[in-house]
Amino acid sequence: MTTLALSIGSNIDAESNIRAALDALNLEFENIRNSTTYESQAIGFDGDNFLNLVILADTDKGLDEVAAILKRLEDQLGRDRRQARFSGRTMDIDILLYGNESGMCCGIELPRPEVTENAYVLQPLSELLPDAVHPATGLSYRNLWQDYDKSKQQLWAIETDWPVEAP
Repeated sequence: MTTLALSIGSNIDAESNIRAALDALNLEFENIRNSTTYESQAIGFDGDNFLNLVILADTDKGLDEVAAILKRLEDQLGRDRRQARFSGRTMDIDILLYGNESGMCCGIELPRPEVTENAYVLQPLSELLPDAVHPATGLSYRNLWQDYDKSKQQLWAIETDWPVEAP
């Protein structure tokens, strides 16, 4: 089994779309664990606030199959791929980590660059994998979060009732 880390975000009917995504992911992958859910302002455009979280899951599926599943799920949840890069999203699911893979794999850069760039990815990832080491920096995700310039992006934890459990 390979451990998979996914970033999940939405700012359009966010609670409903995240709940639907988590339900669908629970059917595709095993042993799903989720971080705290964070709310943050939209970055790069004026829009509604985003809800974001990170999940860990175990899978025996290849990276290309995982990517196809996630793209299909985003589409099912109304993702409009014709929109500008910085725009509202019904669903955005990004592969952050796939086991210990590093570099370009199946057209995906791993670990995903957003891990060290965005608070809404790094903080929840550091909750789930505090002692894991980012291969490019050599620092743990906990240390990366401790060193992150938190004035760049404001996040606040929100209460949710969606801890993921196996069916």
